[in-house]
Amino acid sequence: MSRAALLVLADGRFPAGGHAHSGGAEAAVKAGRISGAASLEDFCRGRLNTSGLVSAALAAAAALGVDPALLDSAADARTPSPALRVAARRLGRQLMRAARATWPSAELDALARAFPKGAHQPVVLGLAARAAGLGPEDAAYCSAYESVSGPATATVRLLSLDPFDASGVLARLAPELDVVARAAADAARHVVDGGVDALPSASAPLLEISAQAHAAWAVRLFAS
Repeated sequence: MSRAALLVLADGRFPAGGHAHSGGAEAAVKAGRISGAASLEDFCRGRLNTSGLVSAALAAAAALGVDPALLDSAADARTPSPALRVAARRLGRQLMRAARATWPSAELDALARAFPKGAHQPVVLGLAARAAGLGPEDAAYCSAYESVSGPATATVRLLSLDPFDASGVLARLAPELDVVARAAADAARHVVDGGVDALPSASAPLLEISAQAHAAWAVRLFAS
């Protein structure tokens, strides 16, 4: 295993399409729920411990070799918003292209054939981590980090927030990210024996509702 592969997979410059998505931050900014560094931190903390935890567990389970089709169905069941399901599959399709070019893998090829319109992004992420020789904790860390780095980066554009302040938010969330990544990896190990019902199902209703409203906007900077 090359731990350096994790740096490649988690790098914001990896062409996985995440730059076009705000993780719900655009809708939150318009609604006034994010107005600066402090409220961004609150938003990211909530996202990390809900949808971030779920996504990290899905990624970790995929990295362990759990059937990706079962995981994709589990992701659907844990994503009530049709808009977020569409966004997750769009991101999964783009990540699949990048991952197959970077770490050729028969498992990635099989998933691409089974889901030509895209599997859920965390499932693809976990399988990409597996192809790169990474383990479930690595996949969980990458997914959990994405759940907060996306909104933080988007808020720099949306509010002209000082990038130093946005980076400070991510640094302060690091201890909680450790906790979430470990919990996600532990849950994934239970999936191996207990099935996908062992995955967490933490919910964020306001994110889901906001995503549906955001999808109907005539003008927006980000796809989600």
